[in-house]
Amino acid sequence: MRVRPDGEDGMRDSMTFLDSYKGKKVLITGHTGFKGSWLSLWLWKLGSRVYGYSLPPDTTPNNYAVSSVRNILSGVTIGDISDKRLIYEAIKEAEPDFIFHLAAQPLVRVSYDHPIQTFQTNVIGTLNLLDALRDHERPCSVIMVTSDKCYENSGQVFGYRECDPLGGHDPYSASKAAAEIAIASYRRSFFPVDCIDEHGVQIATVRAGNVIGGGDWGTDRIIPDTVRALSMKKVVEVRNPHAIRPWQHVLEPLSGYLTLGARMYETRDPSLSSAWNFGPLSHDECPVSELMDLFCAEWGGNSSWKHVIPQNAPFESSVLRLSIDKAIHQLQWRPRWSLQGAIRRTVGWYREYYHRGGESMQEYCLQEIEAYQGENAFLHSSED
Repeated sequence: MRVRPDGEDGMRDSMTFLDSYKGKKVLITGHTGFKGSWLSLWLWKLGSRVYGYSLPPDTTPNNYAVSSVRNILSGVTIGDISDKRLIYEAIKEAEPDFIFHLAAQPLVRVSYDHPIQTFQTNVIGTLNLLDALRDHERPCSVIMVTSDKCYENSGQVFGYRECDPLGGHDPYSASKAAAEIAIASYRRSFFPVDCIDEHGVQIATVRAGNVIGGGDWGTDRIIPDTVRALSMKKVVEVRNPHAIRPWQHVLEPLSGYLTLGARMYETRDPSLSSAWNFGPLSHDECPVSELMDLFCAEWGGNSSWKHVIPQNAPFESSVLRLSIDKAIHQLQWRPRWSLQGAIRRTVGWYREYYHRGGESMQEYCLQEIEAYQGENAFLHSSED
């Protein structure tokens, strides 16, 4: 075990900034999703009044339901992000100090089947939110969640930086790149960073790696597919074992979003209204095959996986890494849990869920958040 104490290299633990959310109003779009449900619980734990805007959960079960997230929300609007009038009304009701925009069509393979819907949701939906905010004329710190796949993937082995070119082979990736460009346009045109004291709106975009964690039952995602198979004592089928991705526990990028939002609110520093990467340290990036070996070993029993080659499989990038130097040096943020630690906690969550047989997982999620916020700020080992 290796512990990096708070204060090493003059760094202040980013968690100390999170008291900025106490008593504040926060609107989360996509609050019924995997990330959104965890973020809702965390903000509520921090003392925020949390409002949600989203479509109903698209899987059964889902973390929003099994962790009783609805019970902690101050207000809920069920609606499509494409409905500008409804999102305007939600902003008017919440009068938020912060907005976290997570609503999206989040799957690469789905984007091949529904490309127009993907662009409509991820680009026009994003602009609907920004336009509603412009019409409402309310000071606010806004975190717009895009994706690590927004970069023009050239197959490079080193991590993409925030200043690297945007692009996308598949419709999902292209839609996220387009959203980044559209957000930058609105920021320059209507919410310029050199006039923050006048309009009060700060907008940042965040690009995270592949997240894992308890409560994800999404379709066509490696960990939910693995959990479904292993819980039924089946062999896990893996279509792309050599693909390298920046895996991280769901609380890692959420901590980055929260840190960034708090800094924006506290300092009104114009440089914060920009793009940010949140991913794992380089030694925790690994191929799918290694992820599966670690996950099956943690699950135990006769757990195993096999490589399957699907017919007419759409294109997927083989390598994707993120550089998180900007977040480390400018936000004093860095990952806390190793890949092995993230896998252990993910397996532990699902085992607890199946053991409880339908009992709410809310308290368990809050305990995980408490553990993440613990005193050992830079703990990073297989035993974390």
